[in-house]
Amino acid sequence: MSVFQTTPWRLISGTLGVVCLLLAATLGILLKNSKFHYTRLYKDQNAFSPGPITELQEDSDCCSCPEKWIGYRCNCYFISNGKNTWAESRNSCASQNSSLLHLKSRDELDFLKSSRYFYWIGLSYNETRGTWLWEDGSSLSQDLSLFSEILNPEECTLYGLSGEISNGNCKAINRYICKRQPI
Repeated sequence: MSVFQTTPWRLISGTLGVVCLLLAATLGILLKNSKFHYTRLYKDQNAFSPGPITELQEDSDCCSCPEKWIGYRCNCYFISNGKNTWAESRNSCASQNSSLLHLKSRDELDFLKSSRYFYWIGLSYNETRGTWLWEDGSSLSQDLSLFSEILNPEECTLYGLSGEISNGNCKAINRYICKRQPI
């Protein structure tokens, strides 16, 4: 008689176990496909500078960045910990289908302000047009008045500690930031 009484409990516990597994799988799928992703700047010394946890913005499937890149507002960023000259940094970005950082908005600036170092960026003086241009040929936006000093057109540009742009000898070695569209 006791064998028959335990059979319903075994059936109930087995059913509950299957339901729990299905719920866990569903939760995993929902989290993977959710509209909000979170990432942490890696402390891997070969890839990233130490930094705070950064919340990624709503992406509508547009923030699919390569490993060791940070997604933010449908762009991907690689923040180097290695140091290169400006030209080497530019080539390193190009080898990863990206370019040195070009800032388009204040939001981007706020996202990157937590840096502790100087980074090479893709802003240079175009003598023909007599203006500062990003690597993609676009002009520096007036609302991004980031210059902490008058820049020397013969030097390369750096993104500084408190969010300003300064410049330095192009042959000096610094960290760099690459930017690319998501894959």
